[in-house]
Order: sequence, then structure tokens, then C-alpha cells
Amino acid sequence: MFKNHPKGLLAAALANMGERFGFYTMMAILALFLQAKFGLSGTRAGLIYSIFYFSIYILAFAGGLIADRTRKYKGTILVGLVVMALGYALIALPTPTAAPSMTPYLVVTCMGLFTIAFGNGLFKGNLQALVGQMYDNETHGKMRDSGFSLFYMFINVGALFAPVMAVGMRNTWLARHGFQYEASLPELCHAHLNGTITPDAAQRLAELAQKVSGHPQADLASFSAQYLGVFAEGFHLAFSLSVVAMLISLTIYLVNKKRFPNPAAKKAKAASAVDAAMDVKEIRQRLYALFAVFGIVIFFWFSFHQNGLTLTYFAKDYTDLSGIHIDLGFVTIQGAELFQSINPFFIVLLTPIIMALFGWMRARGKEPSTPRKIALGMGIAATAYLVMALGSYALPAKADVVAMGGLADSAKVTPFLLIGTYFILTVAELFISPLGISFVSKVAPPQYQGIMQGGWLGATAVGNQLLFIGAVLYDSIPIWMTWCVFITVCVLSMTTMLFMVKWLERVAK
Repeated sequence: MFKNHPKGLLAAALANMGERFGFYTMMAILALFLQAKFGLSGTRAGLIYSIFYFSIYILAFAGGLIADRTRKYKGTILVGLVVMALGYALIALPTPTAAPSMTPYLVVTCMGLFTIAFGNGLFKGNLQALVGQMYDNETHGKMRDSGFSLFYMFINVGALFAPVMAVGMRNTWLARHGFQYEASLPELCHAHLNGTITPDAAQRLAELAQKVSGHPQADLASFSAQYLGVFAEGFHLAFSLSVVAMLISLTIYLVNKKRFPNPAAKKAKAASAVDAAMDVKEIRQRLYALFAVFGIVIFFWFSFHQNGLTLTYFAKDYTDLSGIHIDLGFVTIQGAELFQSINPFFIVLLTPIIMALFGWMRARGKEPSTPRKIALGMGIAATAYLVMALGSYALPAKADVVAMGGLADSAKVTPFLLIGTYFILTVAELFISPLGISFVSKVAPPQYQGIMQGGWLGATAVGNQLLFIGAVLYDSIPIWMTWCVFITVCVLSMTTMLFMVKWLERVAK
């Protein structure tokens, strides 16, 4: 599989697995953690979620700038790993839940999130630039797209296990305290403690309290506070797993650091060569092309990263989770968060298949260009949300679900709706994310490699900042109409990309 690829590719991917583990842990549990611990609405949790993911990617631009200015790429990557580990350690520290004033603890959590985002900014774009420079020669240059696809596949191995381990930790902690997992209980507990619960929801709370504890609960206020405390503590322990993953990646990186190419030396050599071979006009054309692609992929990430927000809310509120579990005997791993393992699973499964398809087409001279692949990915993403819109057309709005105290399992949709959607979204991602990174590394002038990789991540950041719009729509309009917004956005992005594709192909030659 790694034949004809640089020797440092696998080591770089393994060093990135800890970051992916943490990223998918956050994607799986962050929004639900904010709701369960602090009693935030879906919209408010979505706003913090979107700001966090915006910060992760926009700070990659700053990280690229720091590395470009200092020429200490490897050192910047190393510092990023350490800072990320410290950020995860900060939010792993248990703090009180359902206290009279939760604001100080929310501030501590947000400080931890910013620390993670800053460390990620130092790490992510610069490691991608390092991988791109492994292919800046005639020996490996033709394998650039497939190399980034392999890199993308292997870093997602960590992502595959992250949600399962996080849910397992949370549910183990619940079981240790005599409770079972119930997706809708945290929202009901907070409503009871805040005095905003409806009579129907109060009856539902009493029923679920008996179900998860095994006996009737006479004091629902005491039960609610205790359940929320244990639930949140389980999440804190789940975050601690990300600390361990980051330390493993740090060790791998340190062991292989000397084997990686020296980006500063390569960059200086490439910059002198490009001064002679690439005039100012060509440099500008390349930068304009990259900015155009950045502008388009904003809307893909706005749609795709709903998987950690509105699609996770949908799993909690509207999906029958009774059949989605892993029974280990001492604990049952069950939860809406498990759906976040589906995307990395499909990445690992589908990457070799898609690489083989493109390889077969390349051998016959029919492989689409990278810009055309990105456009196709936009259309595929639109199809995923079309599936969601059709599958959720008859479901009640979120406000009605809250008033009822949640839907019974018999009124929820099959989990295969989300599984199918994640399958289609993963295909779209494989057409866009690794190939977009490859496109940037190919088109960016050597003296702007770090900044342009940061620019790609900056475009992702803008898309992430828009994520809260999905949370607002989810709480405000019929659920099927929320998915229609993403269909429209993806179709418009695909159309725009196809309009520019010939120009982008010329620039990328």
C-alpha cells in the first residue's frame, strides 16, 4: 500500500492519530457535554461548539505563519502536541455540576477549549505542509493525491476508536454509581431543576428515573442533581483519554522527528528555484486559485461538520438507540455519540476503494482533476442531506419533542438513516478533504506553503463558525427543512466549482 510513497508518510500519520482521537472525541461528546453539564440549549451549546471548531482551524493560519517566519516547523509541531495535551487535561479536571452558579466552571471549560484550539493551530497545518513537501520531487510527485488519501485514512484510525472509548468511559462511570444511560435524561433533569419542565415531561422524567436506577425516585430534584453530576463526571473522564492519546502521538513524533524532511531547508531551496521559474503573475494566479477554492469549501464544511452538532442532536432526539450498543458484560456502551465512529470507520474502509478507482482511471487517462473531484464531492454531500430530509419529513419539530419530554423509541427513526447519511458524507469527504490538502500543497508557491495550508484550514474555520446556524434552525423550524438548507448550500457550491474548474486545472498544471 505504501509502495512508491515516502518512508516518512506512515510515521507522520501515526503522529497525527492522537490529534484525530481528540478531535473525534470532541465531535462526539462536546455539544452533549455542554448541555448535560451546564444545561445549555442546543443553540447555545452549538454556538460554543462552532466557536471552538472555528478556533481550531483559524489558528492553523497563525500556526503556519509562525512556522514560516521562524522556519522551525518541527519545533512548532512539537509545541502544538504539548499544548493540545495540556488543553485536554484542563477540561478533564472534574468540576461541580448543577451548582448554584455554573459560570466559573464554564469559563474554565472554555479556557481548556481555547488551549486545545491553539495547540491544534500550531500542529495541524504544519504537519500537513511537511507531508506535502515529501512529494516535492519527481520520484513521488505523481503519487501526491494518493499519498494524502493514505495519510487521511491512517490518521482516522484514532478517530475510529475515540467515540466508542469516550462513551464506554461515561457509561462505565454511570454503571459504577448504579445508573443506566438514557439520552434524554440530562435535558429533563435540567428542566426539572430550573422549574421549566412541563407536566408531560415531568411524568416522563419520573418514568425514566425509575428505569435507569431500578427503583422509583421520590425526590426527583435530588435524583436530577445526582444523575447530572455522575453523567458529567463520566464525560470528564472521557476527555482524559484524549490526554493519553496525545502523549502517545507525542512519543511517536519524537521517535521519528529526525526522519522527517527538513521543511525549512527544502523551502529555502524551493523558494530560490521558484524566483527563477515563477514570475509574479503566476504566483498571483496560483494564490487567486487557492482563495477561490477556499471560498467554496467553506460551505462544504458548514454542512459536513454538522455531524458533531445537529446530526448528533438528531441521534439523541429522533433516533432509536435501543439496537445501537456494545455489550461488554460489565457495561453496555450505548449512546448517540457512537454515530461519530461511523465516519472514520467508513474513511478507513472506503479510502482503498476510492484510491483503487482513481488509480484505475489514472491508468486509462480518465482520472478527474483534483478540482473536478472536489466539485463532485459537493454534489455527493447534497445527496446525503437529501436522504436526511426524506427520512425525517414526518417527524415533529424539536419544540414539540421537548414539550412531550422526548419521543418513545417506537416513534423514532431507524439508525440506518444516519448510518446511510454518514456513508454518503464520508464519500463526499474523501473527494474533498484529502484532495483539497493535496491541491493546496501542489498549487501553493513554496514560500507560502505553511500559510496556504493554514488558509485551507482557515476556510474550514469559517465554515465551522457558521455551524451554529444549523443549531438555530434545528431548534426553530421543522427538522426536514433544516436538512434542505444544507442541500441548497452544497448544490450551489458544486455549481460554482464546476464553473471555475477549467481555470483551476490550468493553474494546477
